Amino acid sequence: MQDVQQIRNVVILGHGNSGKSTLAEALLFTAGALKRLGKVDDGTSSMDFEPEEIKRKITIGAAFNHLSWQKKEVFLIDTPGDDNFFNETRFAAQVADSAILTVGAVLGIRPQTEKFVDLIKDNNLPCLICVTKMDRERANFQKTVDGIREATGLNPVVLYLPIGAEDQFKGVVDIVANKALLFADGGKATMADVPADLTDEVESLRENLMEYVAETDDELIEKFLEEGVLTDEELKTGLAKAIIAAKVAPVCACASLANLGSSVVLDAIVNLLPSPDQRPARVGTHPKTGDAVERPGTADAPFSALVFKTMADPFAGRLTIFRVFSGTLKGDAFYNVNKETAERYGQLYIMAGKEQKPVDQAIPGMVVAVAKLKETTTGDTLCEEANPISYPMIEPLPTVIAYAVSAKKGDEEKLFSSITRLLDEDLTLKLTREQQTHETLISGVGQVHLEVIGEKIKRKFGVEMELRTPKVPYRETLKGKVTVQGKHKKQSGGRGQFGDCTIEMEPLPRGEQFQFLDKIVGGVIPQQYRPAVEKGIIEAMEKGVIAGYPFVDLKVSLIDGSYHTVDSSEMAFKVAGSLAFKKGVVQANPVLLEPITEVEVRVPKDFVGDVMGDLNSRRGRVLGMDSTDKYEVINAHVPQSEILLYALDLTSMTGGRGTFTVKFSHYEEVPAQIAEKIIAEYEKEKAEE
Repeated sequence: MQDVQQIRNVVILGHGNSGKSTLAEALLFTAGALKRLGKVDDGTSSMDFEPEEIKRKITIGAAFNHLSWQKKEVFLIDTPGDDNFFNETRFAAQVADSAILTVGAVLGIRPQTEKFVDLIKDNNLPCLICVTKMDRERANFQKTVDGIREATGLNPVVLYLPIGAEDQFKGVVDIVANKALLFADGGKATMADVPADLTDEVESLRENLMEYVAETDDELIEKFLEEGVLTDEELKTGLAKAIIAAKVAPVCACASLANLGSSVVLDAIVNLLPSPDQRPARVGTHPKTGDAVERPGTADAPFSALVFKTMADPFAGRLTIFRVFSGTLKGDAFYNVNKETAERYGQLYIMAGKEQKPVDQAIPGMVVAVAKLKETTTGDTLCEEANPISYPMIEPLPTVIAYAVSAKKGDEEKLFSSITRLLDEDLTLKLTREQQTHETLISGVGQVHLEVIGEKIKRKFGVEMELRTPKVPYRETLKGKVTVQGKHKKQSGGRGQFGDCTIEMEPLPRGEQFQFLDKIVGGVIPQQYRPAVEKGIIEAMEKGVIAGYPFVDLKVSLIDGSYHTVDSSEMAFKVAGSLAFKKGVVQANPVLLEPITEVEVRVPKDFVGDVMGDLNSRRGRVLGMDSTDKYEVINAHVPQSEILLYALDLTSMTGGRGTFTVKFSHYEEVPAQIAEKIIAEYEKEKAEE
């Protein structure tokens, strides 16, 4: 692995169940990197090796492997198709040089496919489209390609036309070479003449291909318009250029489970997709000056790399995985720009499924791992200290669902240290403490995401996590103004207790919290006891009066009182203040306040009516709407209590195509009929205690 031109770095993208991991398995087996062909459904796939993946039969984390084909080294990244783990896919697409988009020949383009197409376009990735599952019943290549053309804007061109379909799928026609490739054992193919019944279609596809390729190049279009034809050589070079510039996306057909067509896909990867030095130079910034800095994907440029994943490996400890963008890494140290420190490392590895293979050096295009780094985390840029550069890392997806978390058998410390260890590995996981409700919240990007986290923690650390719907941090306040006396008098032999205060209570504007004014004239309450009245009120406010929630937005004026020279004390006045507060609240029209969140929902145009109707049913107020190319953006204020598990409902309403973000906005009064229920529940709990 000395020559950058021999390296290909490819990310496999596609919606759930479109055949990504099965394709990766077939490619690795055909190239001889695997001894046997594993299956996702049997739990024997080399890329889906975590117990949680085997149980659910889906990819949960980006997995890595590499193979050799035609003296080229191909680094494969297999990614999740499930929305709960889409963050892994985004991070992997950011560091790849090219993509394979898998689309099933039976179901074709799904609504979720557009997310993966957006990743390809956002990262300007040259793309090979694989129509998978050609051997299944109702497989329809032409319909699938038409669907890709209509829905994606990727400009697909058929490069390999399938011969037969369903159980008759037995080969493909190479449109450029005008030859048939008939499938043989072990994923290989043998050359033959084009079947007579396909010659007209092949001729027509070849003309289309010439036209597509000519349109991407000024010189070629001139020649094509004059002569109506391109030579084989011109077609090949023009096609390679158009693919590398991401102007066209070649389409091939395969059936990975039966390992039909994998050698054809491998040929396309090594012959058509770019090496790292054929990609545009990576752009970062100089950490000191902030100026833009470019790094070409060549081995002689200064070394630079981006850490895009961290894994907790049971044997090697923490594994840091990074993609080399430029230069050559050898030796035993590199510089971490983000942490401003040099890090020493032991052995460099390349990943092969769940195993690691040692290597001596790394050049552009390689995905490598090192173990047990102290400072480096996901998103950090590694480089030479003398030639610093900092690459931008995309922000992790925002969390959309939160639960109160606790340990099932009371081992809280072990649980929280386990979750903390997973925070390094999974940037979409958040652990926060809710001050008011005294709950610890775990937040993620979906229900399945948090369930998988629970399974991982149980397996890796032997502690069980329990999730509950979180409490809503309501507040209490009052609407009226009242003057009230609080008197605490106790005489039971010996020294008694005496405190007496009169206070005036009134509401403050929302968000003003608390004000205490001392309006005592003369010495009806000595100076040293007055702060105790305030203290007593503040302590009582924390516990609330009507439903046990903190009291806010209150102005209290201490206006009168009396004391006893022997029996008065700070404690007595503290109790008097507390009594006056509680008595006053009941008389001054107390109300409950609830947190209102600001919600931004992005949905395709077809779902706007359903989503708005649903927000209204949640007591939401729609503030306005914006439009983007594909989505409508709905902005609304919705009570927090109505949106705790909104992620699940939005997914089912929009078939997984809607996304949303949520943040706290302000507090508002709870409608009376809802407040009554909350107060009744509180009183019931109090009675049970």
